[in-house]
Amino acid sequence: MSVRATARLRAEPDGRGGTTLPLLESAGPLALRRTRSPLPERARVTVVGAMSAPLNGDRLAIETEVADGAHLTVDAAAATVALPGPSTDTGPSTYAIRLNVGEGATLHWLPEQLVSAHGSDLHQTTRVDLAPTARLLLREEQILGRHGEPTGALTTRLTVRRAGRPLLDQQLAYGPGAPGGWDGPAVLGGHRAVGQLLLADPSFEDAPLPARLLGPTAALTPLAGPAVLVTAVAGDARLLRETLDEAMHELLDRLKAREGD
Repeated sequence: MSVRATARLRAEPDGRGGTTLPLLESAGPLALRRTRSPLPERARVTVVGAMSAPLNGDRLAIETEVADGAHLTVDAAAATVALPGPSTDTGPSTYAIRLNVGEGATLHWLPEQLVSAHGSDLHQTTRVDLAPTARLLLREEQILGRHGEPTGALTTRLTVRRAGRPLLDQQLAYGPGAPGGWDGPAVLGGHRAVGQLLLADPSFEDAPLPARLLGPTAALTPLAGPAVLVTAVAGDARLLRETLDEAMHELLDRLKAREGD
């Protein structure tokens, strides 16, 4: 039997310089837990998998709203593994992520990897709406197949709008049914881990970063708006995370230096 579940959370300023969570609603396999944040002004929520999901046919969603002036980090306790499930006629699973970030608000969306197991079929969509002065740090990582197995079918789409205007709209497809060449030299080149790191910040409007390579399998690209996108491929999940973490720390350090000027 397929699972249909939508988890919801909302972050608001608490009036004392911090952030409170008036809405923290778990559902099905998506358990939301408030966890300790290293920053006093920022709330932190960790997504904990309460059961194996998504299986083919499941319909999962997370809706997150960060109100004006609030600051929130969302991470995960473990990787999400897309699995085929017991039935062969359920169709693909879907995982819809909806993020809204208000004026002067900050969201760090840092889930663990999404693993596409052999035989699974997952369509994941992430839609973000940013206010003009909102800040966003978003990481996505896709691991194509568990160790020693082929990948499942995986389609992901990341859509970001700022002040109602498109900032990024990117769709990727891998595995059975994907357009030809997805695993060729022009796309993955034999790698089985791929990731994106998006940083949107109003300060990039006045001083955008130049495009450049970040090693042999990663690149930083400025977007047509106050944001940069880092894309990377790697041989495995560990190498991918190292590449994205290095880029993330460098970008955040640059922002701190600008704030101190």
